[in-house]
Amino acid sequence: MRHFIDRQSLWRLPLLALLLVVGLAVSSSVLAQADPEREAATAVPALDADTWRQVRSGETGPYFRDSRADSDYNLINASGETWRQLRNRWVSPFGLIAVGGMIVAIALFYVIIGRKDLSAPRTGRKLLRWPLVVRSLHWTVATLFIVLALTGLNLLYGKFVFRSLFGDAFWASLISASKLAHNYLGPLFGILLIVLLARVLKHNWPKKHDIVWFMKGGGLVGKAHVDAGFANGGEKAWFWVLATVGIVVIVSGLVMDFPNYGQGRDTMQWANILHAVGALGLTALALGHIYIGTIGSEGSLEGMTTGYVDETWAKDHHNLWYEAVKDEAVTEEQLAREKESDSGDAAPTRSS
Repeated sequence: MRHFIDRQSLWRLPLLALLLVVGLAVSSSVLAQADPEREAATAVPALDADTWRQVRSGETGPYFRDSRADSDYNLINASGETWRQLRNRWVSPFGLIAVGGMIVAIALFYVIIGRKDLSAPRTGRKLLRWPLVVRSLHWTVATLFIVLALTGLNLLYGKFVFRSLFGDAFWASLISASKLAHNYLGPLFGILLIVLLARVLKHNWPKKHDIVWFMKGGGLVGKAHVDAGFANGGEKAWFWVLATVGIVVIVSGLVMDFPNYGQGRDTMQWANILHAVGALGLTALALGHIYIGTIGSEGSLEGMTTGYVDETWAKDHHNLWYEAVKDEAVTEEQLAREKESDSGDAAPTRSS
């Protein structure tokens, strides 16, 4: 009986030994994860100064590549540090100076000079300036621009404000939402901006009188009236800034939005710099455009909300255009009747 018991216990010895080995391996792995230095010593063979000099020099080898497929970048990428220095030491300060400086300039301009009022009472006769299609495009592009500007500023500067004020949890949610909105709305903005630019291109070809408009500061220098066609010199300048810098911002944004089309890390870094500088510059100029089109000039906003402007406004700001279309002016009563007629025509259609 005793001999039988000894034989029964013998088979347990290898099992106990196996369990002991597995336990030691698991505990070693856990300790390595808890101790970074031990983990590095376990995962990476001894690296001396010569090895790091080889990595820094740009030599590539089986142990010096990054984890991406078909990548020939070194473990230490000097261009990444160059990009970081450009972004932090030049681009970020430029944005603060451009956007902040424009806000200060607009505030001073409003306090010192004030709103540009109409030179005479309104006549009550209206001229069609912007059809519904252009107004719809304009407000859609403007809304997308504001969202992209706010999310872009948050991506660049938000951590210095919201993270310190509300903590990491709020900041993480906000930055995630900003990144998603910026990445997905950016391409849509690019498409619609190009459509809008193509739609109003015919009004924005430079003319000789635009030079005089700039020389007289749009009417701020001297007392003489400054000639302007459908678009004045300032509006044309804004158009061509959008048509050049805006396209650069769109293209550079697409390069970063779709990294799966073969562009390398260096290309992405330069696209990031161009995108940031262009977008910050456009944001600063857009503030001036918004000011002039709203509280800075009486009657300007009406053209983009209703499509019509008063004759007095047209003569004050676009006298050459007014002379060409003044015979098309209609009274407010006519517009009201036309609106009622359109509503009456539309009602039976909806009911049917």
